[in-house]
Formats: sequence, C-alpha cells, structure tokens
Amino acid sequence: MKKLVLTLAMCAAFSAFAQVVNVSGIERVSLPDGVPTQVVGISPAGDYLLLSHDNNQGLTRLDLATGQSTVITDAPGAGYNARIADDGNTIVYRQASLNNKRMRQVAVNSHNLKTGVKKQLATPSRDLKAVQLAGVAQNSAVYTTQDFQLMVCVAGKTRQLDPLGADKRYLWASISPNGQKVLFFVGGDAAYVCDLDGSGLLKLGKLHAAKWLNDNVVVGMNDKDNGEVYTSSEIVAVDLKGQRQVLTGSDVIAMYPHCAGDKIAFSTPTGEAYIINLTK
Repeated sequence: MKKLVLTLAMCAAFSAFAQVVNVSGIERVSLPDGVPTQVVGISPAGDYLLLSHDNNQGLTRLDLATGQSTVITDAPGAGYNARIADDGNTIVYRQASLNNKRMRQVAVNSHNLKTGVKKQLATPSRDLKAVQLAGVAQNSAVYTTQDFQLMVCVAGKTRQLDPLGADKRYLWASISPNGQKVLFFVGGDAAYVCDLDGSGLLKLGKLHAAKWLNDNVVVGMNDKDNGEVYTSSEIVAVDLKGQRQVLTGSDVIAMYPHCAGDKIAFSTPTGEAYIINLTK
C-alpha cells in the first residue's frame, strides 16, 4: 500500500519541549474507498489498523502492507474500547442493542482473525462496565464505571480507588504494561499516574484519551474546540518524570492516539489516518 510520508512540521518533535521519544517520521495512511476512517486500534506488531465509523459502528481490519481491508463486524458500538489481544489474532468488542423496553444494553464478542470464529463472551446487559482481556498486565486491570468511579482489580480482587477523592469523575483509565502503574484522567482537571494503591501520584497535565506507550511513557492528545468543532489538537508524549514532547504540528488536527511498539496511530476529524514512527 502506498503511503505518503509527510515532511512538514508534523515530522519534527518541537525543540521547545523535552525529548521523550525519537520520531523518525510521520506517514499518512492511504485509506481505501469505502472503509471507516476512525482509528480505534493498532495491532501489537504494528501490521494492521482497526477502523470504525465516527459513531463507533463496526470494525474493519486494514493491512498496512497490502492495503487490503476486511470487515470484522457491523455491530453498533464495536469501535468503542475495542481491544486487540497480545498475539494480534483476537479482537474483543462491544455490541450495543435495545431490549424489549427500548433500553440500551451491551454484549461483548470476540473475533479470531485467523479462524474467523466469533464468540459471545458476555450476554447483553445494562450493567456492563468495562472490557478487559485476561492475562494482561500480570492479571491486574483498571477501569472506570458508568458513574465515573475508578476501579482496580488485582489478583481477582476489585476495589474502588480514589487517589483524588471519591467526588471526582475518573476517565480513560488503563494500567501500565508491567501492571504497576495506573493512568487516568480527572474530568475538568488533568491526567495522572499513580501506584496500584493510589500512592505516588504524578500529575501529567492536560492529556486526553492517553494510552501507555511503554512502562515509562504515555501518549495522549491536547485538543481544543470552539464549542462546535475542534480547532486544534496535537499528539503529546509525557514520561513519568513529567517531561512533555509534542509529536505533531499545527498542520493537522491529530486525535485519539493508539500505541504499539514503535508506532503511534491516530486519525483526524476530516477522515485521515496517520502513523508516527519511533526509533530508540
């Protein structure tokens, strides 16, 4: 698949910020006609993207080497919090529906890319709080509930975590690859990292939809809007020392990053997809 390598401001990390990662270049992915344009995941090996529509309906696999696209599902809500297993073969996703009382409910399904086998992992429920993959991060996991509470599960035991108080709205929670740190965002405030018991709190500043790049670096977006549309957004890397590095320039509105090894994928409100390539 032909890719366009950008040589504009996007390709350089800004010298006004600390060097957190090394950016070797940024590529615009040539999306085939008719595929969804919202990037909702990148495989652990960095060889394919998961794409969904702006309303999170459906999932499509896009092979980055060949440009071939394969529809995984047309399920409503499948793009929201879709997960790729560590082996890159299993996709876990939600499927939203309405019950006989016209109330929204959500099921959890899986799809094996090698065999094509689909399974229902959780029957439709109104109480579904999060999708987690077993075996990730040494059997530890974190998630936020529909009431914006922060929950941590360690060795099969789940408890509420309130590092900034129980009255806060916790969002975008995840656990570090080594299972030792919790990343989350507090509504109206900033992104934070803490230990599994809530200690060692580190404020990372404004960083929406942040993801772990590795055990020491997280990547998120710094977006701005005028109340109707996004006016700017940049992808930002922050390490656990609090150092920040802007990875994209003002020539693109870069949103919702997804990390895999030495690649960071993101999309734009105008239907473009990009990959930031990193070197050690």
